[in-house]
Amino acid sequence: MKAWQHLKTINHHKILVMKGCFRVGLYKQGLLHDLSKYTPTEFLVGCRYFQGDVSPNNIERKERGYSSAWLHHKGRNKHHMEYWIDYGVGKKKGMTGMKMPIKYVVEMFIDRMSASKNYLKETYTDASPLEYYENGKDYHMLHEDTRALLEKLLHMLAEKGEAATLRYIRRVVLKKKDYGKSYRN
Repeated sequence: MKAWQHLKTINHHKILVMKGCFRVGLYKQGLLHDLSKYTPTEFLVGCRYFQGDVSPNNIERKERGYSSAWLHHKGRNKHHMEYWIDYGVGKKKGMTGMKMPIKYVVEMFIDRMSASKNYLKETYTDASPLEYYENGKDYHMLHEDTRALLEKLLHMLAEKGEAATLRYIRRVVLKKKDYGKSYRN
């Protein structure tokens, strides 16, 4: 029973992300999004710790002190900020967030929006992804440009809605070669 519920949850999430990616023109990313969730390493853990309203990775982490599924997942999916953590160069010493390519920042935004829809169901609002992000942003290791773009998109979603934000991503964000300082306050 948990296996079927977990499969339905990840399929629903994947479809939401795929639709969002298609709306902004990221067809390949929409099709390939989160395929590692179907591997035994991630899927079996997801079935075991399935709750329906929270990520199974959080439950595994509470029980084991780490999440084997998450460690596998974040190392294979470039839309996760944790994929981009590396040793800094120049003035940045130690572990730091590297600047993510625009298309992965956009996929990360769509992933967050879709995960909120998936877990919150009818209580979801366009402010939900921003609220979730704000709850943990002090712990995120993100490059300052990546953070600025992600936060701009989350705020735009909360203030102007999904259609306007996805239209802006398609017409403006994905047309840029680099996003540098343009989104920082």
